[in-house]
Amino acid sequence: MTQYIDAAAAIEAALRAAGAPERAASEKAYLKSDLEFAGTSVPAMRAIIRSWCAERPGLARADVLAIARALWRRPVHDCRMASVELLDRNAGLLRAEESLLVETMLRTARTWALVDTLAARVMGTLAERYPELGSTLDRWAADDDFWIRRSAMLTLLGPLRRGDGDFARFGRYADSMLEEKEFFIRKAIGWILRDTAKRRPALVADWLAPRVHRASGVTMREAVKPLPPGIREKLMAGYRDKRPVILPVLPSGRNGPRARPGPRPG
Repeated sequence: MTQYIDAAAAIEAALRAAGAPERAASEKAYLKSDLEFAGTSVPAMRAIIRSWCAERPGLARADVLAIARALWRRPVHDCRMASVELLDRNAGLLRAEESLLVETMLRTARTWALVDTLAARVMGTLAERYPELGSTLDRWAADDDFWIRRSAMLTLLGPLRRGDGDFARFGRYADSMLEEKEFFIRKAIGWILRDTAKRRPALVADWLAPRVHRASGVTMREAVKPLPPGIREKLMAGYRDKRPVILPVLPSGRNGPRARPGPRPG
């Protein structure tokens, strides 16, 4: 255990050496965090972890987990960022049961600056590798903690962004949260729809059309950005008028399947 504490302390020292007091003060104020900030930039933090890992080519799973936990326990935002980066860089060593560690970290993160990478990168990689973690995501999507609900959706982002992935699962989660007032839920739905629409605009337009009257402005403004102008205008008009939309058929091609018309307004 002492070796892991020492390793975490050495990484913290490197982070502090790379930090800047002005950045530390600015980030602390911006994130409204109770943690201490060293003011390390993200590129510098990643370089420190990359170098640390490169010097230890035989790093074992148990070592990665122990040091990640030791870093996370330190009440320094930069150490927690380094903990997430360490897990992400060694994702190939992780197993399905590491979802328990990720969930513990998510529940204590309390900021998008930690939650989003944990969910989209670390948990996202685990969920792709271990489909049985779908039941964990289902539980997260109904959790009382909005950061956990946000994480359930962001875990699915990577494959959706690449043009595949489980849009049906995301759609179920988003539909259940669409009328929530929490900004970080509304933003996550819009963000994932926007990134999905870059490759599959018809899929996203089809999903939005019967739901525009339930969605928030934050969600809609993000989601429609990559859509063809005519479709974007129709969806935003439906949002403003609080009525579902019937869309024309989008052309088929590299961007996705043909859209089906949405339901007629009731």
